[in-house]
Amino acid sequence: MCAPGSGRVVGVDPADVAARLGVPVEDVDRVHRLAGDRPSAPLPARADAPAILDRLAVRPDDAAEIMAGWPDPDSPLWTPELRWLLDRSIALVRADLGGHGWLAPGPELPRDRGPAWRHLYVYAYLALTDVVREYHRDHGVTDEVSWMTLADLGRNLAIDRRMRGEGWPVMQAWLTLHARGGLYELGRLQHHRGDGTEIGLHIPESGPLTPEAIDASLDAARAFFPRHFPDERYTAFACGSWLLDPQLREYLPEDSNIVRFQRRFELEPYEQPEGIDCDVEVLRFTFRSLTTPLDQLPRRTVLERAVVDHLKAGRHWQWRRGTFPLGA
Repeated sequence: MCAPGSGRVVGVDPADVAARLGVPVEDVDRVHRLAGDRPSAPLPARADAPAILDRLAVRPDDAAEIMAGWPDPDSPLWTPELRWLLDRSIALVRADLGGHGWLAPGPELPRDRGPAWRHLYVYAYLALTDVVREYHRDHGVTDEVSWMTLADLGRNLAIDRRMRGEGWPVMQAWLTLHARGGLYELGRLQHHRGDGTEIGLHIPESGPLTPEAIDASLDAARAFFPRHFPDERYTAFACGSWLLDPQLREYLPEDSNIVRFQRRFELEPYEQPEGIDCDVEVLRFTFRSLTTPLDQLPRRTVLERAVVDHLKAGRHWQWRRGTFPLGA
């Protein structure tokens, strides 16, 4: 399907590929159309992969699976359609290098069919690591920031393992932000470039959300973006999250880190966001489970009890968006 080493599309029938992969034909057609004959990128050498996975904070159990499914040329795990999808997914993401919108690298795969299927987009991420690090270097971004940002791969694989695979459909698109230079981890927060005047804030699972840690991360961003992206004129920070839901104040003390984080923002009027079920997102981030019955969820913290009690009362959480000036 692809000429070796060229990334050129040769005689692809999206319907046939989709049938072999067990995915919707429109998903394969999208990859075929967006990737076209654009250049792909090679994976690192197998011998170098363990050290790279370690730099990307991939846990030993996940790293062992990734190495077991490595796409060696003679691997029987890699069918022609899987090799085509890997090559064209890399090309699709690489074609948007420097972009910062959400981007699905390809169709959601049946991940129970083995490590090649389960980790196909991880291999794409590994192939793009040197590509995006070169983009970082071209913008003067330090290796420390590059690796700290890209190490979100290991964090998300660990979370997905805790979620028994429920988290990956979102994560595979989320991680293309890192692989294109659209997002940077600066201390406690991840900072997301935008088309307009706002830097988007994301909150990784990496420790307490203390005011001091937030202040340090915001200060780092205030210096980072004018230095490395001087043509982008940002005037505000923005965040869209269930953590900004004012209903949380009914349950949390006023001096809690979440409430203090909320106070930084001026909230926009509430509108139900398209495509986001906030109750599901609260369960995803609080408990890392989407299927555990409410009565079986843990109640160890004030936040956990709040989430469960709110939903058991028949109420719903809100996804709220807020901003505050860059200089605040």
